[in-house]
Amino acid sequence: MSDLFSRRDFLHGGAIIAVGLVTPPWLAKIAKADILKQAGGGKVSPDNILVVCQFSGGNDGLNTIVPYADSNYYRLRSALALKEDTVLKVNENVGFHPAMEGFKALFDQGRAAVIQNVGYPNPNRSHFRSMDIWQTANPEKPEAYGWIGRYLDQEIAKGSTNPVLALGLSRTRPRALKGKQASVPCFASLADVQALVGDPDIEKLLREIQGSEAGGSTGTGMVRQANLTALDAMAELNKALDKYESKFEYGQDRFGQGFRQVAHLIATMPKTRVIYISAGGFDTHSQQADPHERLLNGFSEAVKTFMEEMDAIGKADKVTVMVFSEFGRRCAENASAGTDHGAAAPMFVIGGQVKGGLYGDKPDLVNLERGDLKWKTDFREVYATLIDEWMGGDSEDLFKKKFEHVSIF
Repeated sequence: MSDLFSRRDFLHGGAIIAVGLVTPPWLAKIAKADILKQAGGGKVSPDNILVVCQFSGGNDGLNTIVPYADSNYYRLRSALALKEDTVLKVNENVGFHPAMEGFKALFDQGRAAVIQNVGYPNPNRSHFRSMDIWQTANPEKPEAYGWIGRYLDQEIAKGSTNPVLALGLSRTRPRALKGKQASVPCFASLADVQALVGDPDIEKLLREIQGSEAGGSTGTGMVRQANLTALDAMAELNKALDKYESKFEYGQDRFGQGFRQVAHLIATMPKTRVIYISAGGFDTHSQQADPHERLLNGFSEAVKTFMEEMDAIGKADKVTVMVFSEFGRRCAENASAGTDHGAAAPMFVIGGQVKGGLYGDKPDLVNLERGDLKWKTDFREVYATLIDEWMGGDSEDLFKKKFEHVSIF
């Protein structure tokens, strides 16, 4: 096939069906990119899975993706700066924290994208307000429903009645999962699911309690329906969870156990499209070095093991992991060998279909805004990419505004 054979010629007449069978690799990649670009409007594979991982507390981006070649980094952080010879170098400017060997391995495999300097206009340094902004995708004003909840509402409008369409592994439901119609069950752990509905008599009693609450206000009815949806999800989960036993060893930390349970869900619940997990401890105002190292190492090893397990069960190309934190930290360390609330920070996107690498410029430590890194990529650009290109939703309808995509797939 000649190099002069155009993309239009290739796509014309249904020839795209043969992609990957006899076409050269360069042409297969071009055609695959076109498929993704044309996949808006719900034509994306219906079994793609999005895992959202939240770093709660505000992760220090500068000691995660380290600008080791910038003298300003050492000037601003005499105690916390990581020595150049310890950094896991990516290029001549930046590298990963030395505790992130597992993540670096995924990056080297081309399966991890690092989007630098992510934030939003007029950044807020309050944990609660900034997390609310990230979870609702509305920096302008408080929003009742979360960005994932609104995506799920779109799926319900298409006719989905799946009680396990999305699941949260948390004691409370993140605002991100709240929808007008969608009711997303959240559990502290999969063991809780088995404990609650493993006994059929307990499940029957719980359903009877909900059914006995006839009448009442609209709010009561919505709570009852949410509880019944959760029970339906728990019953379905309970039937499936015993069908799979992982052969992979995860750490005992929050990340290790979180990703272990996510892998279990993906292996046994093919109808689940979104799984949400979070881990705290990133609010490192004092003596940051050791706890931050442990957190990054726990995450790094967990996500590497998770992707290995996805490879083993044939799901790596069906899973994308998105990692965010409500803000980064100040560029300068404080007097307590820690860092205070900041603004822009990196995001991660990981998966078998992800086009790995660095996206965006290296951190600019000269042109700061109130001591913080200036944001260059709006986080809603990343969300829009995932909604449109990975989940088959409509981000423009969801956000009431069009955002450019980041070319991570």
